[in-house]
Amino acid sequence: MLGVLASVIDGVLVGFVYGLAAMGLTLIWGVMDVINLTHGAMIVVGMFALLLIVHLLGVSAYAALIPILIVGFGIGIALYWIAIHRMVGQPPLMGLLSTFAVNLVLVGLGTAALGTGLFNVDVSVPGISMGRYTFPGAHIVAAIMAAVIAYGLYLFLGHTRIGKAVRAVANNREAAELVAIPTTRVLAISVGLGVALAAVSGVLIGTLFPFTVLSGDAYTLKSFVVTVLGGFGNPLGALFAGVALGVLEGAVTPFVPVSWTLVIEFALFVVVLIAFPKGLFSPRRGAL
Repeated sequence: MLGVLASVIDGVLVGFVYGLAAMGLTLIWGVMDVINLTHGAMIVVGMFALLLIVHLLGVSAYAALIPILIVGFGIGIALYWIAIHRMVGQPPLMGLLSTFAVNLVLVGLGTAALGTGLFNVDVSVPGISMGRYTFPGAHIVAAIMAAVIAYGLYLFLGHTRIGKAVRAVANNREAAELVAIPTTRVLAISVGLGVALAAVSGVLIGTLFPFTVLSGDAYTLKSFVVTVLGGFGNPLGALFAGVALGVLEGAVTPFVPVSWTLVIEFALFVVVLIAFPKGLFSPRRGAL
């Protein structure tokens, strides 16, 4: 019984990171009704940026968070103008195809340059022991960092002029334009924020698990599950749903093979879609 409890607690810690990753996906959806299929690739960009910074500069993995956040924001702005700007207001399939094409290009370039071998970043952080179980320090720090970044996003959206503009555009783009909010600029900033969140979640995931160029697909799927559980366009709901997904993983891992975990997650995904089409924490449309 203690082993199950320890597994659930560890699942909660990892769940905060899942939630942070999904916040980037759901933020873009909530503001402009575009599903960003480059999400997994941007998580992988964060992972390999972490590897590059740690190996070249010899700094702590967590010191890479801020520069990668800034670079991720810049990549997001570029992504908006390259793949999303003309898709805003178009049928959802157009945005899916556009971002999917960019995703394929990024994965292809990454595979050609780095191959599909396994990489990892060594992080040495003292853990916390509970009886004969030890919770890895990296998991604890990642959960704390994810919670801090999520709280920072909450403050940004609720208490800054730009954040309020993002919420206004999400709620009613036409009305926002009538009061002179530069909606195109706000949309670009929203994509920048979403990609920056994906990149920093990739940094945190990279401190927890080994990764490859192709790792993004698995985390995209998890982010979709979390986004549906939390409600499309609800970043705070995504964080809660990420923790819930982590609890589920922690609860089932002691009893079933790891390969069954994703099956159970997607079974939950289908059940929630049927029973709660707008998610367990569904907001009003556009209510960031």
